[in-house]
Amino acid sequence: MAPVRRVLGMVIVVVLVPAIFAGGWLAGRLGVGAVVDPASLGDLEREFTERMRDVTLVGSFTVSGSEDRAPRADRYDIASVEKVGDDLWRFNVRCCGVDAAIPAVVPMRWTGDTPMIMMTDTGLPGLGTFTVRLFFYGDRYAGTWQHGDVGGHMSGRIESRLAEPTAPEP
Repeated sequence: MAPVRRVLGMVIVVVLVPAIFAGGWLAGRLGVGAVVDPASLGDLEREFTERMRDVTLVGSFTVSGSEDRAPRADRYDIASVEKVGDDLWRFNVRCCGVDAAIPAVVPMRWTGDTPMIMMTDTGLPGLGTFTVRLFFYGDRYAGTWQHGDVGGHMSGRIESRLAEPTAPEP
């Protein structure tokens, strides 16, 4: 009975250690867990997180090879953006009819005062693999996207969802 327990214990260790490692790696990659302390953010990073709270990206996108078609409407509701690593940022996005924010962790770098999502063949759980260059400046965004064999351009404006709607002029 003792040899069976010893073998069973070894099997559990051999299975459990990689599972724990994989779980930690997945949590880190998805940005689940601790957010970088907001007090440690630089002024530009802090301004970006504040600017991207409760906003909607409203714009359009094109599909390469379909230049004869008008750009298609595009919309992304963003609850918040948080820095979760050196060049990793979590965009808490509301979409697909889900009432809760869905976290999407993407690599983002800064060029001067301009943040840019820089994904190259990056997998987003449940969505697939994307290559994206998308920059934000003031109240606008623009960039390129690629998903498999399909790609194009996207651009639009960043609108606060907290702003009071303006009444139509008489």
